[in-house]
Amino acid sequence: MPFAAWVAIAVVALLALLAATGAWRLRALSHRVGSFPCHARAADPSAAFTLGIAHYAVGRIDWYRCWSLAPRPARTWSRDRLEVTGRVPLDQAGQPDQYLVRCRYDGTDFELSMSTGAYSGLASWLEAAPPGRRDLVL
Repeated sequence: MPFAAWVAIAVVALLALLAATGAWRLRALSHRVGSFPCHARAADPSAAFTLGIAHYAVGRIDWYRCWSLAPRPARTWSRDRLEVTGRVPLDQAGQPDQYLVRCRYDGTDFELSMSTGAYSGLASWLEAAPPGRRDLVL
């Protein structure tokens, strides 16, 4: 068999391995208890949302990009520094049962897109903060 054929087989095998690893990571993240689909973007409305999965941890939310092989979260928001500054239902934008949630973390504004149920969970999680931190939800 010529060398070029071996190289092509190796490249195809490597791509298949990467695709399988990515699919396994996405499945593992989405099936964790406390995980929910949550898309994020900078507060700029012209910016595109990045698909992601958020996961409740002890005192923080870890956010993972969907299309990544990174084992660590892309963003981590601590409960005591995360604020919800507003929310808009996206029913009129053709996305029923979705909210655009405006947030602030350490003075930086950003937006999340999540289901109504996921927003209810986020609001409850923030409101359940230790005493003295009840001002986190609008």
